[in-house]
Amino acid sequence: MANVVVVGGAGRMGQTIARAIAEAEDLTLVGLVDVRQPADLFHAPYKTALSDFDPASIDVVVDFSTLETARESILWCIRNQRHAVVGTTGFTPHELEEMEAGIKGSSGVVIAANFAVGAVLLQRFAKLAAPFFTRVELIEYHHDQKVDAPSGTALETARVIREARAEAGVVTPPEPTTLEALPGSRGADYGDGINIHAVRLPGLVAHQEVLFGREGEGLTIRHDAFDRSSFGAGVVLAVRKVQSKPGLTIGLDPLL
Repeated sequence: MANVVVVGGAGRMGQTIARAIAEAEDLTLVGLVDVRQPADLFHAPYKTALSDFDPASIDVVVDFSTLETARESILWCIRNQRHAVVGTTGFTPHELEEMEAGIKGSSGVVIAANFAVGAVLLQRFAKLAAPFFTRVELIEYHHDQKVDAPSGTALETARVIREARAEAGVVTPPEPTTLEALPGSRGADYGDGINIHAVRLPGLVAHQEVLFGREGEGLTIRHDAFDRSSFGAGVVLAVRKVQSKPGLTIGLDPLL
């Protein structure tokens, strides 16, 4: 039985994750952390800072907050040799290197842009398809309250595709559009023939399409998260796995 604290527990994702952990038979929700009181405490104590908890009472810290708070949560876990599962994105490569070097003993840290299993599988399928198509377009759709664009998931998908194409020696043809009537009409240029488009609309949750094209044919791979509960199962999986996976793990894929 693992004791879990959720940082960012008052947010929509935090509430979803707290519920998933509270309902898991082999996990115990022992606290929520946020600057404002969560709507539902799930019978767990609420505090405004992770440091208010006794480290000995916690096995895993789950963080779905802000980048600044997530940095503090990870440092707290490393310092106290606890485990961390983080759904906040935006860490620089240098930060990740420092993080990996600083982790001691059996402590594990999992950082993932997306905890929906289907989204991770989409990236696997996209990696398989990438070497066989000359051009790629990514379209990510999110709710209108999302402040960053493109999403961390879209950037990770683009990275996976670019690496697969580079390994296969795919030659990217020149961008066919030489004149944009409106700047940015072709989306953000990730490089190597990969363009990313971000859509923000009320009513959406999290969705992604990868469109591959080559002479005479195309392939579209799509994932839809219709409800935030789809992320709960992935977080619970990560909480279970991180306890036996020391060091830094990026993405959910290595845990599947």
